[in-house]
Amino acid sequence: MSEIPFPFFRGNSKKVALVEDANKHTYSEINNRINLFSAGILGDREDLNEERIAFFLPASLDYVTTMHGVWRAGGIAVPLNVASAVSELDHYLTCANVTRLVAGAQYHDSLKELCNSLEIELLSVGDVLAEEPQELPLIDSERRAMMLFTSGTTNKPKGVVSTHKTIYAQITTLITAWEWSENDVIPLFLPLHHIHGIINILSCGLWSGATVHLFSKFDIPKISEQITLGTYNVFMAVPTIYVKLIQYFETIGEDEVEKICAGFKAMRLNISGSAACPVKLFEQWKELTGQILLERYGMTEIGMGISNPYNGERRAGAVGQPLPGVECQLFDESDNPIERESESGEIRIKGDNVFLEYWGNKEATESSFRDGWFCTGDVAVIEDGYFRIMGRSSVDIIKSGGYKLSALEIEGVLLTHSSIAEVAVIGVEDDTWGEAVTAFVVIKDGSELSYDSLKIWCGDHMSSYKIPKKLVIVDALPRNAMGKVTKPKLNQLISQ
Repeated sequence: MSEIPFPFFRGNSKKVALVEDANKHTYSEINNRINLFSAGILGDREDLNEERIAFFLPASLDYVTTMHGVWRAGGIAVPLNVASAVSELDHYLTCANVTRLVAGAQYHDSLKELCNSLEIELLSVGDVLAEEPQELPLIDSERRAMMLFTSGTTNKPKGVVSTHKTIYAQITTLITAWEWSENDVIPLFLPLHHIHGIINILSCGLWSGATVHLFSKFDIPKISEQITLGTYNVFMAVPTIYVKLIQYFETIGEDEVEKICAGFKAMRLNISGSAACPVKLFEQWKELTGQILLERYGMTEIGMGISNPYNGERRAGAVGQPLPGVECQLFDESDNPIERESESGEIRIKGDNVFLEYWGNKEATESSFRDGWFCTGDVAVIEDGYFRIMGRSSVDIIKSGGYKLSALEIEGVLLTHSSIAEVAVIGVEDDTWGEAVTAFVVIKDGSELSYDSLKIWCGDHMSSYKIPKKLVIVDALPRNAMGKVTKPKLNQLISQ
C-alpha cells in the first residue's frame, strides 16, 4: 500500500487556520472537528470505500470539515456549487451516484424534494458529528478522493475524478513553486466547487500552515479594507476581479485608492488565472500597484500545469513554463510532437497531477488521452521558452469570469424557452469577463423576447454565471451544408 498522509493538518497547533466573519478557527480545532465528522459519517462502518458524499456548503468551517472528513473516512468528496439550479444539481447528484448530501440548514427546504426523489439522505454537519473520534481507515494514495464537475464539449458536465495522489501532487507542486509558508495570509472568495478555490488557495493554504480568510463572495469594500490594513500578503483572483477592482477605484477618493494600492504593493504575490489575463490589464495593474501579476495555466483535469515563475521574469500574455513534476508537450493535428518554437499546437500533459477518469464515462476518458498524454483541447505556442495560449480548439468552450462553460449546455437550456426557435451561444471578447456569453436567437413566429425578460427566466433555469451577458436577435443562424451552425460567422454579425 502506498499511503499518503493526506490531508495534513497540524493537529496540536493553536495557530489560526481559518477566519470566518468574526470567528477564528485554529488548526487543532479543525483537526479535531474533522475527526469527529469522519467518525460520524462512517457510523458502524470501517471504511466508506469510495462512497460519493456530496456537499452543498458555502466557504466555511463546515465546508472544510466535510471535505476533509469525507477524505479521511475513505469517501469521494463531491463539492457542489451553491449557486446551481435544481436541474443542474439533479444531473450532478445522479451522475455521481451520490448517496448522502451534506448541506447548510438554509438550503434544506429547497433541496428536500430533489433528495427525496433521488433517494439521497439529506444531512447537516451537526447531524454527522460524532461525540467521540474513532480509528480511521488507512487510505491508499491511488484511491479516488474527489469529483469535480466541469463542462466539456458535450451537453452535460462530466465528473472529473482525482485520486489522493493526484491532489497531493497538485498541492505540493504549487507550495514549492509559489513558495507558500505558514506566514501567508490570503482571502478566499472564489467558488469552492472549482479547482482554483479548492486547490490553489484553500488546500495550499492549509497544507502550508497559512491563514485563510473565507468570504461567501467578492465583497470589494470589506476586502479592500483588510488590504489597506495590510492583512493579506497573497492575493489570487480571476481577471474579472482585477477589472472590478480597477472600476471600483474610479468610484472612490484618491486617498482611499492610494491606500488600497499600497496594500497590494506590500504583498509578496498577486496571481491571475482561470482565464487569459489581457495584456492591457496586466500593465494597468502593474502601474497601479507595482505588482507584476503571476499568470498560470490549469484546468480541472490537471490542476495547474504551467506557471510564470515566482522568482524570475513574468511575461504579459504568457502563462510561463511547466511546473515541477509536470510534462508539457505541443502536438499538431496529426499527433506529432512540435519541436520548433512559434509553431502552434495542442497542449498535452503528463504527470501525477493528471486526473484518473471521467466518472462513469469510459469513452470520454479514453478519447481524452493519447499515448499517456492528456489532451487539453487548448492551443498554444512556445516563445522563448514560455507558453502562450492561443485559444480553444473548440468554439463551444467559453471562459467567462473565471468559469469554463459549455456553450452546448447553455443552448440546450435556452431551447426550452417558449419563445426561442433556434439558438447558438458563443463567447465574445470582453474586457471585464474575458469572454461574454452571447446568445444568438431566432424567435418563434408571433413571439417577443427582450434581454431583461430572458435574464429573469434564466435565473430560474441555470447558474448565474452561465446567464448570457448579451442577446442578439437574428432572422436565421448561419449554417453549413450539413446543417451545422458556423459559429465563427456569428462574431461578424455583432460588428455589422
